Amino acid sequence: MEKKFGLIGSVVSHSFSKAYFDEKFFQEELRDYHYELYALSSIDELTKLLNDNPELCGLNVTIPYKEQVMKFLSGISPDAKTIGAVNVIKIKGKELMGFNTDSDAFMETVEKWFPKPAGSQALILGTGGSAKAVQVALQRLSISYKRVSREEGQGDYVYAEVDKKSKVLSGFNLIINTTPLGMTPNTNAFPPIGYESLGADHYVYDLIYNPARTLFLQKAEMHGCTIKNGLEMLHVQAEKSWKIWNRP
Repeated sequence: MEKKFGLIGSVVSHSFSKAYFDEKFFQEELRDYHYELYALSSIDELTKLLNDNPELCGLNVTIPYKEQVMKFLSGISPDAKTIGAVNVIKIKGKELMGFNTDSDAFMETVEKWFPKPAGSQALILGTGGSAKAVQVALQRLSISYKRVSREEGQGDYVYAEVDKKSKVLSGFNLIINTTPLGMTPNTNAFPPIGYESLGADHYVYDLIYNPARTLFLQKAEMHGCTIKNGLEMLHVQAEKSWKIWNRP
């Protein structure tokens, strides 16, 4: 019996998820399993997608629908409720159950990579669904953080306060980009922060994995920072999604 899984988002052509699951299904000889990319211009198109694809068993959710999708769900896991965002949906008949694997996947990968010196402070670029998952992970790791937003009142700083004239960045040794700035196909974009203030003591993590080295990471590396992209996090998320979809 055919089983279908997929990714929903506004732009999904950049995603490695299909290649990852296609290879997984091939290796595990799951010939009737398929993974597709579904670009939705509005989250309201989800209803039609589900009606047109009754064989769908699970979905991953990416920008900008991690929060908007919650109104369609029959139930939400405690983690996803705490975070306020969903990136995995398990479909069982007419029931849609929402989960969040972003936080655990980020925590797992950052814990192995970031040495966490005493007094560590993180600066989160962005305030969307991915940023909320990162916040929960940092709380669990006992790393204090501040957030940067485009709009006044959404975070602790706006970008004008962390520009090249600012000394704000020197107070944070872990900087995390949770925005889509620099993601394929818009690879010339990058968060507008004062890269001149970065140095060898900074650890810079971009949740984007395509391209592998965004301009954000390139600029950080040029100033001596230790850098990491989101590819390992994607792999951890994919395996966590697979476990959720295969639960009884």
